[in-house]
Amino acid sequence: MALPGGLRALILAAALPLLFLYAAEAGTVGVNYGRVANNLPNPAAVVQLMKRQGIRQVKLYDTEPTVLRALAHTDIKVVVALPNEQLAAVASRPSYALAWVRRNVAKYYPATQIQGIAVGNEVFASAKNVTAQLVPAMTNVHAALTRLNLDKAVKVSSPMALTALASSYPPSAGAFREDLAQAVMKPLLDFLAQTGSYLSVNAYPFFAYSGNADVISLDYALFRPNAGVLDSGSGLKYFSLLDAQLDAVFTAVSKIGNYNAVRVVVSETGWPSKGDNKETGASAANAAAYNGNLVRRVLSGNAGTPRRPDADVDVYLFALFNENQKPGPTSERNYGVFYPNQQKVYDVEFVLGSNAAGGGGSKDSGGLGWQDNGGVSSRGNAPSRTPSSGVKATSTGEAWCVASAVVGEERLQAALDFACGPGGAVCKAIQPGAACFEPNTMVAHASYAFNDYFQRKGRTIGTCDFAGAAYVVNQAPKIGKCELPSTV
Repeated sequence: MALPGGLRALILAAALPLLFLYAAEAGTVGVNYGRVANNLPNPAAVVQLMKRQGIRQVKLYDTEPTVLRALAHTDIKVVVALPNEQLAAVASRPSYALAWVRRNVAKYYPATQIQGIAVGNEVFASAKNVTAQLVPAMTNVHAALTRLNLDKAVKVSSPMALTALASSYPPSAGAFREDLAQAVMKPLLDFLAQTGSYLSVNAYPFFAYSGNADVISLDYALFRPNAGVLDSGSGLKYFSLLDAQLDAVFTAVSKIGNYNAVRVVVSETGWPSKGDNKETGASAANAAAYNGNLVRRVLSGNAGTPRRPDADVDVYLFALFNENQKPGPTSERNYGVFYPNQQKVYDVEFVLGSNAAGGGGSKDSGGLGWQDNGGVSSRGNAPSRTPSSGVKATSTGEAWCVASAVVGEERLQAALDFACGPGGAVCKAIQPGAACFEPNTMVAHASYAFNDYFQRKGRTIGTCDFAGAAYVVNQAPKIGKCELPSTV
């Protein structure tokens, strides 16, 4: 690693603030608001909770009038759902589709900012008998929106489970099931392209990890530093399981045709805070790490995948609340970010650099603030605010800053040069022959420099971000024989 010379340091000193201020266009983070429970707050209280937390997008599983009325005159954008049970009627009767849109969308719009309609949910997995009716139903719903002059504002999609894939590993082998590829997926993708809509994908790395914990690294599933997994078919290296799942979808889509203009929205993803004994990995700490790291990636503009590095991906976390009446294993009732009493199950922020809506980051990163990636539940590990130094990384005092390999070596090098140059980090230990030179990799050297900078700045908001090239961990990282200090 070469430290910058005089001219290069001057250039970087001017350029790096631009990097921090003008990072890649970020995606958005919303939440799924399910109501399969008998102990949830009333819709008006739920809307106030979302506003306090900075949640600006919500996806519903129905068109409950009390919920849609509660969301009126807010800044929260809404996706409503047409249930699987009505697909056949909507597909066969355009008049039924028009009446449904009038009653459930036009009646509330624009006071309630409905921006999408999810036609069915995981139809290929849970309603196979109406698979053939899916695209005709979507077409009729869109025609109804067009007739009511709502088609530009309200897009039509249908959440798809990963079981629609016949192959997903490695990502370069991704392919849709033979019974779906040409019969359903091609007309579906044609529809999305023609209407300017998006492909909705429900992706859960938890299921893949829990069923294969002997071969899948937990760090790989939780967006933590890991050795990565090489796809020998494409030559691409993956550092997160969600990236691999999404690239399997991108590959499957490419085998049908050129649909690069069709965005992918992760319509559901999450991690349970509790599970049965056989549900390996279900815990509050892992849920906090998965959701926290994912939110940070998306909001800092780093949600692209190895196959589509520049993609900005919108994500809806599952779910807003634990739902006590959901059937199935214990995990099904414990995906919520909040308990029904509105207390957090674990700490995840929906606005970077803020404990609530409207907060900001520090000047060091142009507002791209620090994100707690693993704080478990409410009071014990909640970030503590002090008058003199802003928001500390964690109330326990144990926090480190590490490099994110997914942003690529060019961005890591720029951030590394800034940290060791104008940033004031002390980088002697990663010079050739020094104690932390090995392993001689960009990620290792950047992690040392980022952490030194982070500790010297008092671990305050914005000092571990580097435009999304770094993030905070709460377990001591060890890189080769070099242990990163938690103080300087």
